[in-house]
Amino acid sequence: MTDQIGIREAKIHLSKYLRMVKQGREIIVTERGQPIGKIVPIAKDDIPLKDRIKKLEDSGILEAEKKAAKMKPPIPIKGGKTAQAYLLEDRVAR
Repeated sequence: MTDQIGIREAKIHLSKYLRMVKQGREIIVTERGQPIGKIVPIAKDDIPLKDRIKKLEDSGILEAEKKAAKMKPPIPIKGGKTAQAYLLEDRVAR
């Protein structure tokens, strides 16, 4: 079954209409009596989560998480100590 609602009604009672969509109903959204969009249920198997996230990132709704650069272990210098060890010794000595 398909229901038609105006934009104002959709804004005011969006949660109600989304519950109806979860139950399998389709909602036509109208503006001044003319259909402009449709809210329809999505079967979880239709679009994999990875693809849904990619679509949201591409549309600008989500921002991709930036991966932290892998830190390399400290490089030993003369004497087998790291630069950090020498700096710590220098700070303690002062």
